[in-house]
Amino acid sequence: MNRVTAMRLLRNFLLLLTIIVNIGCDQITKNMVRKHISYYEHITVVRHHVTLTKVENTGAFLSLGHEWPSPLREILLVGLPILALICGLAVILYKQGLSPLFRVGASCVIGGSLGNIIDRTVRGSVTDFLHVQLGIFQTGIFNLADVSIMAGTFWGMISFYLDRKTSPKLRT
Repeated sequence: MNRVTAMRLLRNFLLLLTIIVNIGCDQITKNMVRKHISYYEHITVVRHHVTLTKVENTGAFLSLGHEWPSPLREILLVGLPILALICGLAVILYKQGLSPLFRVGASCVIGGSLGNIIDRTVRGSVTDFLHVQLGIFQTGIFNLADVSIMAGTFWGMISFYLDRKTSPKLRT
């Protein structure tokens, strides 16, 4: 095996490990919440700024689609995302020229998305439990999969910005 192939195998192993760790952290925290927190119970973690509140979300982001008929919800919230994640996984594993930061960010997005898809397929809903309020700013209730998705998206955007600054062919 040559050095390039070995490096590519190591890179792909680390990307898959990143996905698995994201899924694992998400599922472990959700299981802890399911076992130890009652529905709509409020547990203050950081002075009324961060609270834990268990809810089940049958929709997507901010409950979007929770009122859709079950077959439509399964197609749009499970089927299509799985196809997109398979394509995304193929891209980060096989496409040449992607930055390491983009690959890691995409791995976090894939892992977080799979964590929520596991909930939707196994439980019929996604367990959300984190709420943040800082002054007038507050979030909806979310979970660690959502944090992975947002962090990965942020890293991907930073990667595109850095690539654009350093690569003349990407400039318009």
